[in-house]
Amino acid sequence: MNLVTILSQLEARDAESYDKFLFSRRQLLKTTALAAGTTGLLATTLNKAFAADSEVVDVLNFALLLEYLEAEFYATALSKGGLIPGSDQPVFAQIAQHEQQHVAFLKAALGGSAIPKPVFDFTGGGLFPGVFTEYGTFLVVAQSLEDLGVRAYKGQAPKLLGNREVLLSALKIHSVEARHAGEVRLIRGLRVWTSEQETGGAPAAVYAGENELRVWGPIDLPPLVSAKLLGRDEDRGTLTERVVRESLDEPLTREQVLAIAGRFVPSSTVRD
Repeated sequence: MNLVTILSQLEARDAESYDKFLFSRRQLLKTTALAAGTTGLLATTLNKAFAADSEVVDVLNFALLLEYLEAEFYATALSKGGLIPGSDQPVFAQIAQHEQQHVAFLKAALGGSAIPKPVFDFTGGGLFPGVFTEYGTFLVVAQSLEDLGVRAYKGQAPKLLGNREVLLSALKIHSVEARHAGEVRLIRGLRVWTSEQETGGAPAAVYAGENELRVWGPIDLPPLVSAKLLGRDEDRGTLTERVVRESLDEPLTREQVLAIAGRFVPSSTVRD
């Protein structure tokens, strides 16, 4: 994938409760590192497996662009003294390590086909001017990038159906990214699942289509939801809509993802 081609598509808690559960959440994040990481041998095997498949290379370079973005975002934030409270430092340090592992894996798997890292604007073109000076703004951007990444991986998965090894590795990364997204939302005091009704200040485009009710073909979710699971009859209508809309996460297309991520990738300038 040509980086210039990619970029041409880009358009202009309660403290006590948190401390109580911090250790268990740290442990969860540490265990997900096993799913995120891989060996050089596996990366070499994957490289050989998809060397002749240009679509797979294209998908993995798309993933690499997003992983570059997330990895540098957290690395930069952690370098800013006083930005992230001490209680949250271990969590974001662990997430940062995961993102670095994702980048290393994808670069190793792609070999000479890997795109270089562009220069990023984490203010999103001025949309988030306090991203590295205000913790609240940093969390909004973190949530935006994580939720976007989850939907991006889901949108590209069907293109990998012909290559089991690559699909399996992509799904391992996807599951870890979903844990990151849930963790950030939890820190913000939001529900861990996504909803167009609870964006927490993130760009609405990140959650576009999350209110979809059609699951597959002729199947809609509402008739499948038991009244017993919805509480009292007088609450059924509202609760049905909320539960149904949030029970499945929707994918985003490449074009939708790049339109959002484009705010953070202002040019094709590359650095080592």
